[in-house]
Amino acid sequence: MPPIELGIALWSQSATWPEYLEAARRADRLGFDHIWTWDHLLAIFGDAYQPIFEGYAALAALAASTERARLGLFVGANTFRNPGLVAKAVTTIDHISEGRAILGIGGAWFEPEHRAYGLDFGSGFGERLDWLGEAVPAMRALLDGEEVTSADGRYDFDHLRMAPGPVQLHLPIMVGGVGEKKTLPIVARWADIWNAFGAPETVSHKDAVLRARCQDVARDPEAIVRSVGCKITIRGTETEAHQALASILARNGLTEADIADDETFWTGTPEQIAERMLEYRAVGFHAFLVESPAPYDAETMESLIRDVKPIIESEVGP
Repeated sequence: MPPIELGIALWSQSATWPEYLEAARRADRLGFDHIWTWDHLLAIFGDAYQPIFEGYAALAALAASTERARLGLFVGANTFRNPGLVAKAVTTIDHISEGRAILGIGGAWFEPEHRAYGLDFGSGFGERLDWLGEAVPAMRALLDGEEVTSADGRYDFDHLRMAPGPVQLHLPIMVGGVGEKKTLPIVARWADIWNAFGAPETVSHKDAVLRARCQDVARDPEAIVRSVGCKITIRGTETEAHQALASILARNGLTEADIADDETFWTGTPEQIAERMLEYRAVGFHAFLVESPAPYDAETMESLIRDVKPIIESEVGP
């Protein structure tokens, strides 16, 4: 299995720009492999009208302010923008960052922000995924220097080409989602990275479905990086970790009761977090996208690199 990868996904709600920027710079200095941010126009935890930053503008600023970590949206909302414009924006960020951009994309799910901004939410999740299935191959073609024309679907491209192309010879696309009928076939055909949520047994089942879809299109399933999203708080004791989490949640208008049923929150000691990650490694997932809410927990970020990663590597190798 490939080496463990650690990404930090900075919640863009309830934060000031200076603390947001410093958190990204800290992640870059510490050695996180990638830095991500949301693509939301309203806050998705707590009060929807908390302050929140727009995703691509934030990524462009981070591209100019960091040096080594890869950068992407976790994940972009396909409903927000024309996919040709997305390919153009990501290519621009790739140039700003000297070749560190990732195009993260998904079908979108948060109806209140679509309603508030007057964005088309479609007739349902199925239609939005149909739009995604049309958008992703168009973006792949544009990123690869091809010309795109289409007139029979959601989008109406007319001999569209991009110049300049990305710095990277193959700018990776990450698709988020676990839907077996529509999302996983898109992942199998087009994604370089797949992000999933769920318990190890859940994502293991989804991985089996993905492998079958890869077989359908004659693609090597090992060409796709498996990543799992999680929200981690680490302290020396489990009690201290929960106390720290409570303080972080309060900043975002939440309590631990609000997230009691959310299995993506992992809270405990470095050893406990490493044990949880090893459960996902055992079912084929080696990349972890760790969501970090404001005020951006420096102790957890440092412990992930200093303590947790070495524990995992001692078990399975670097």
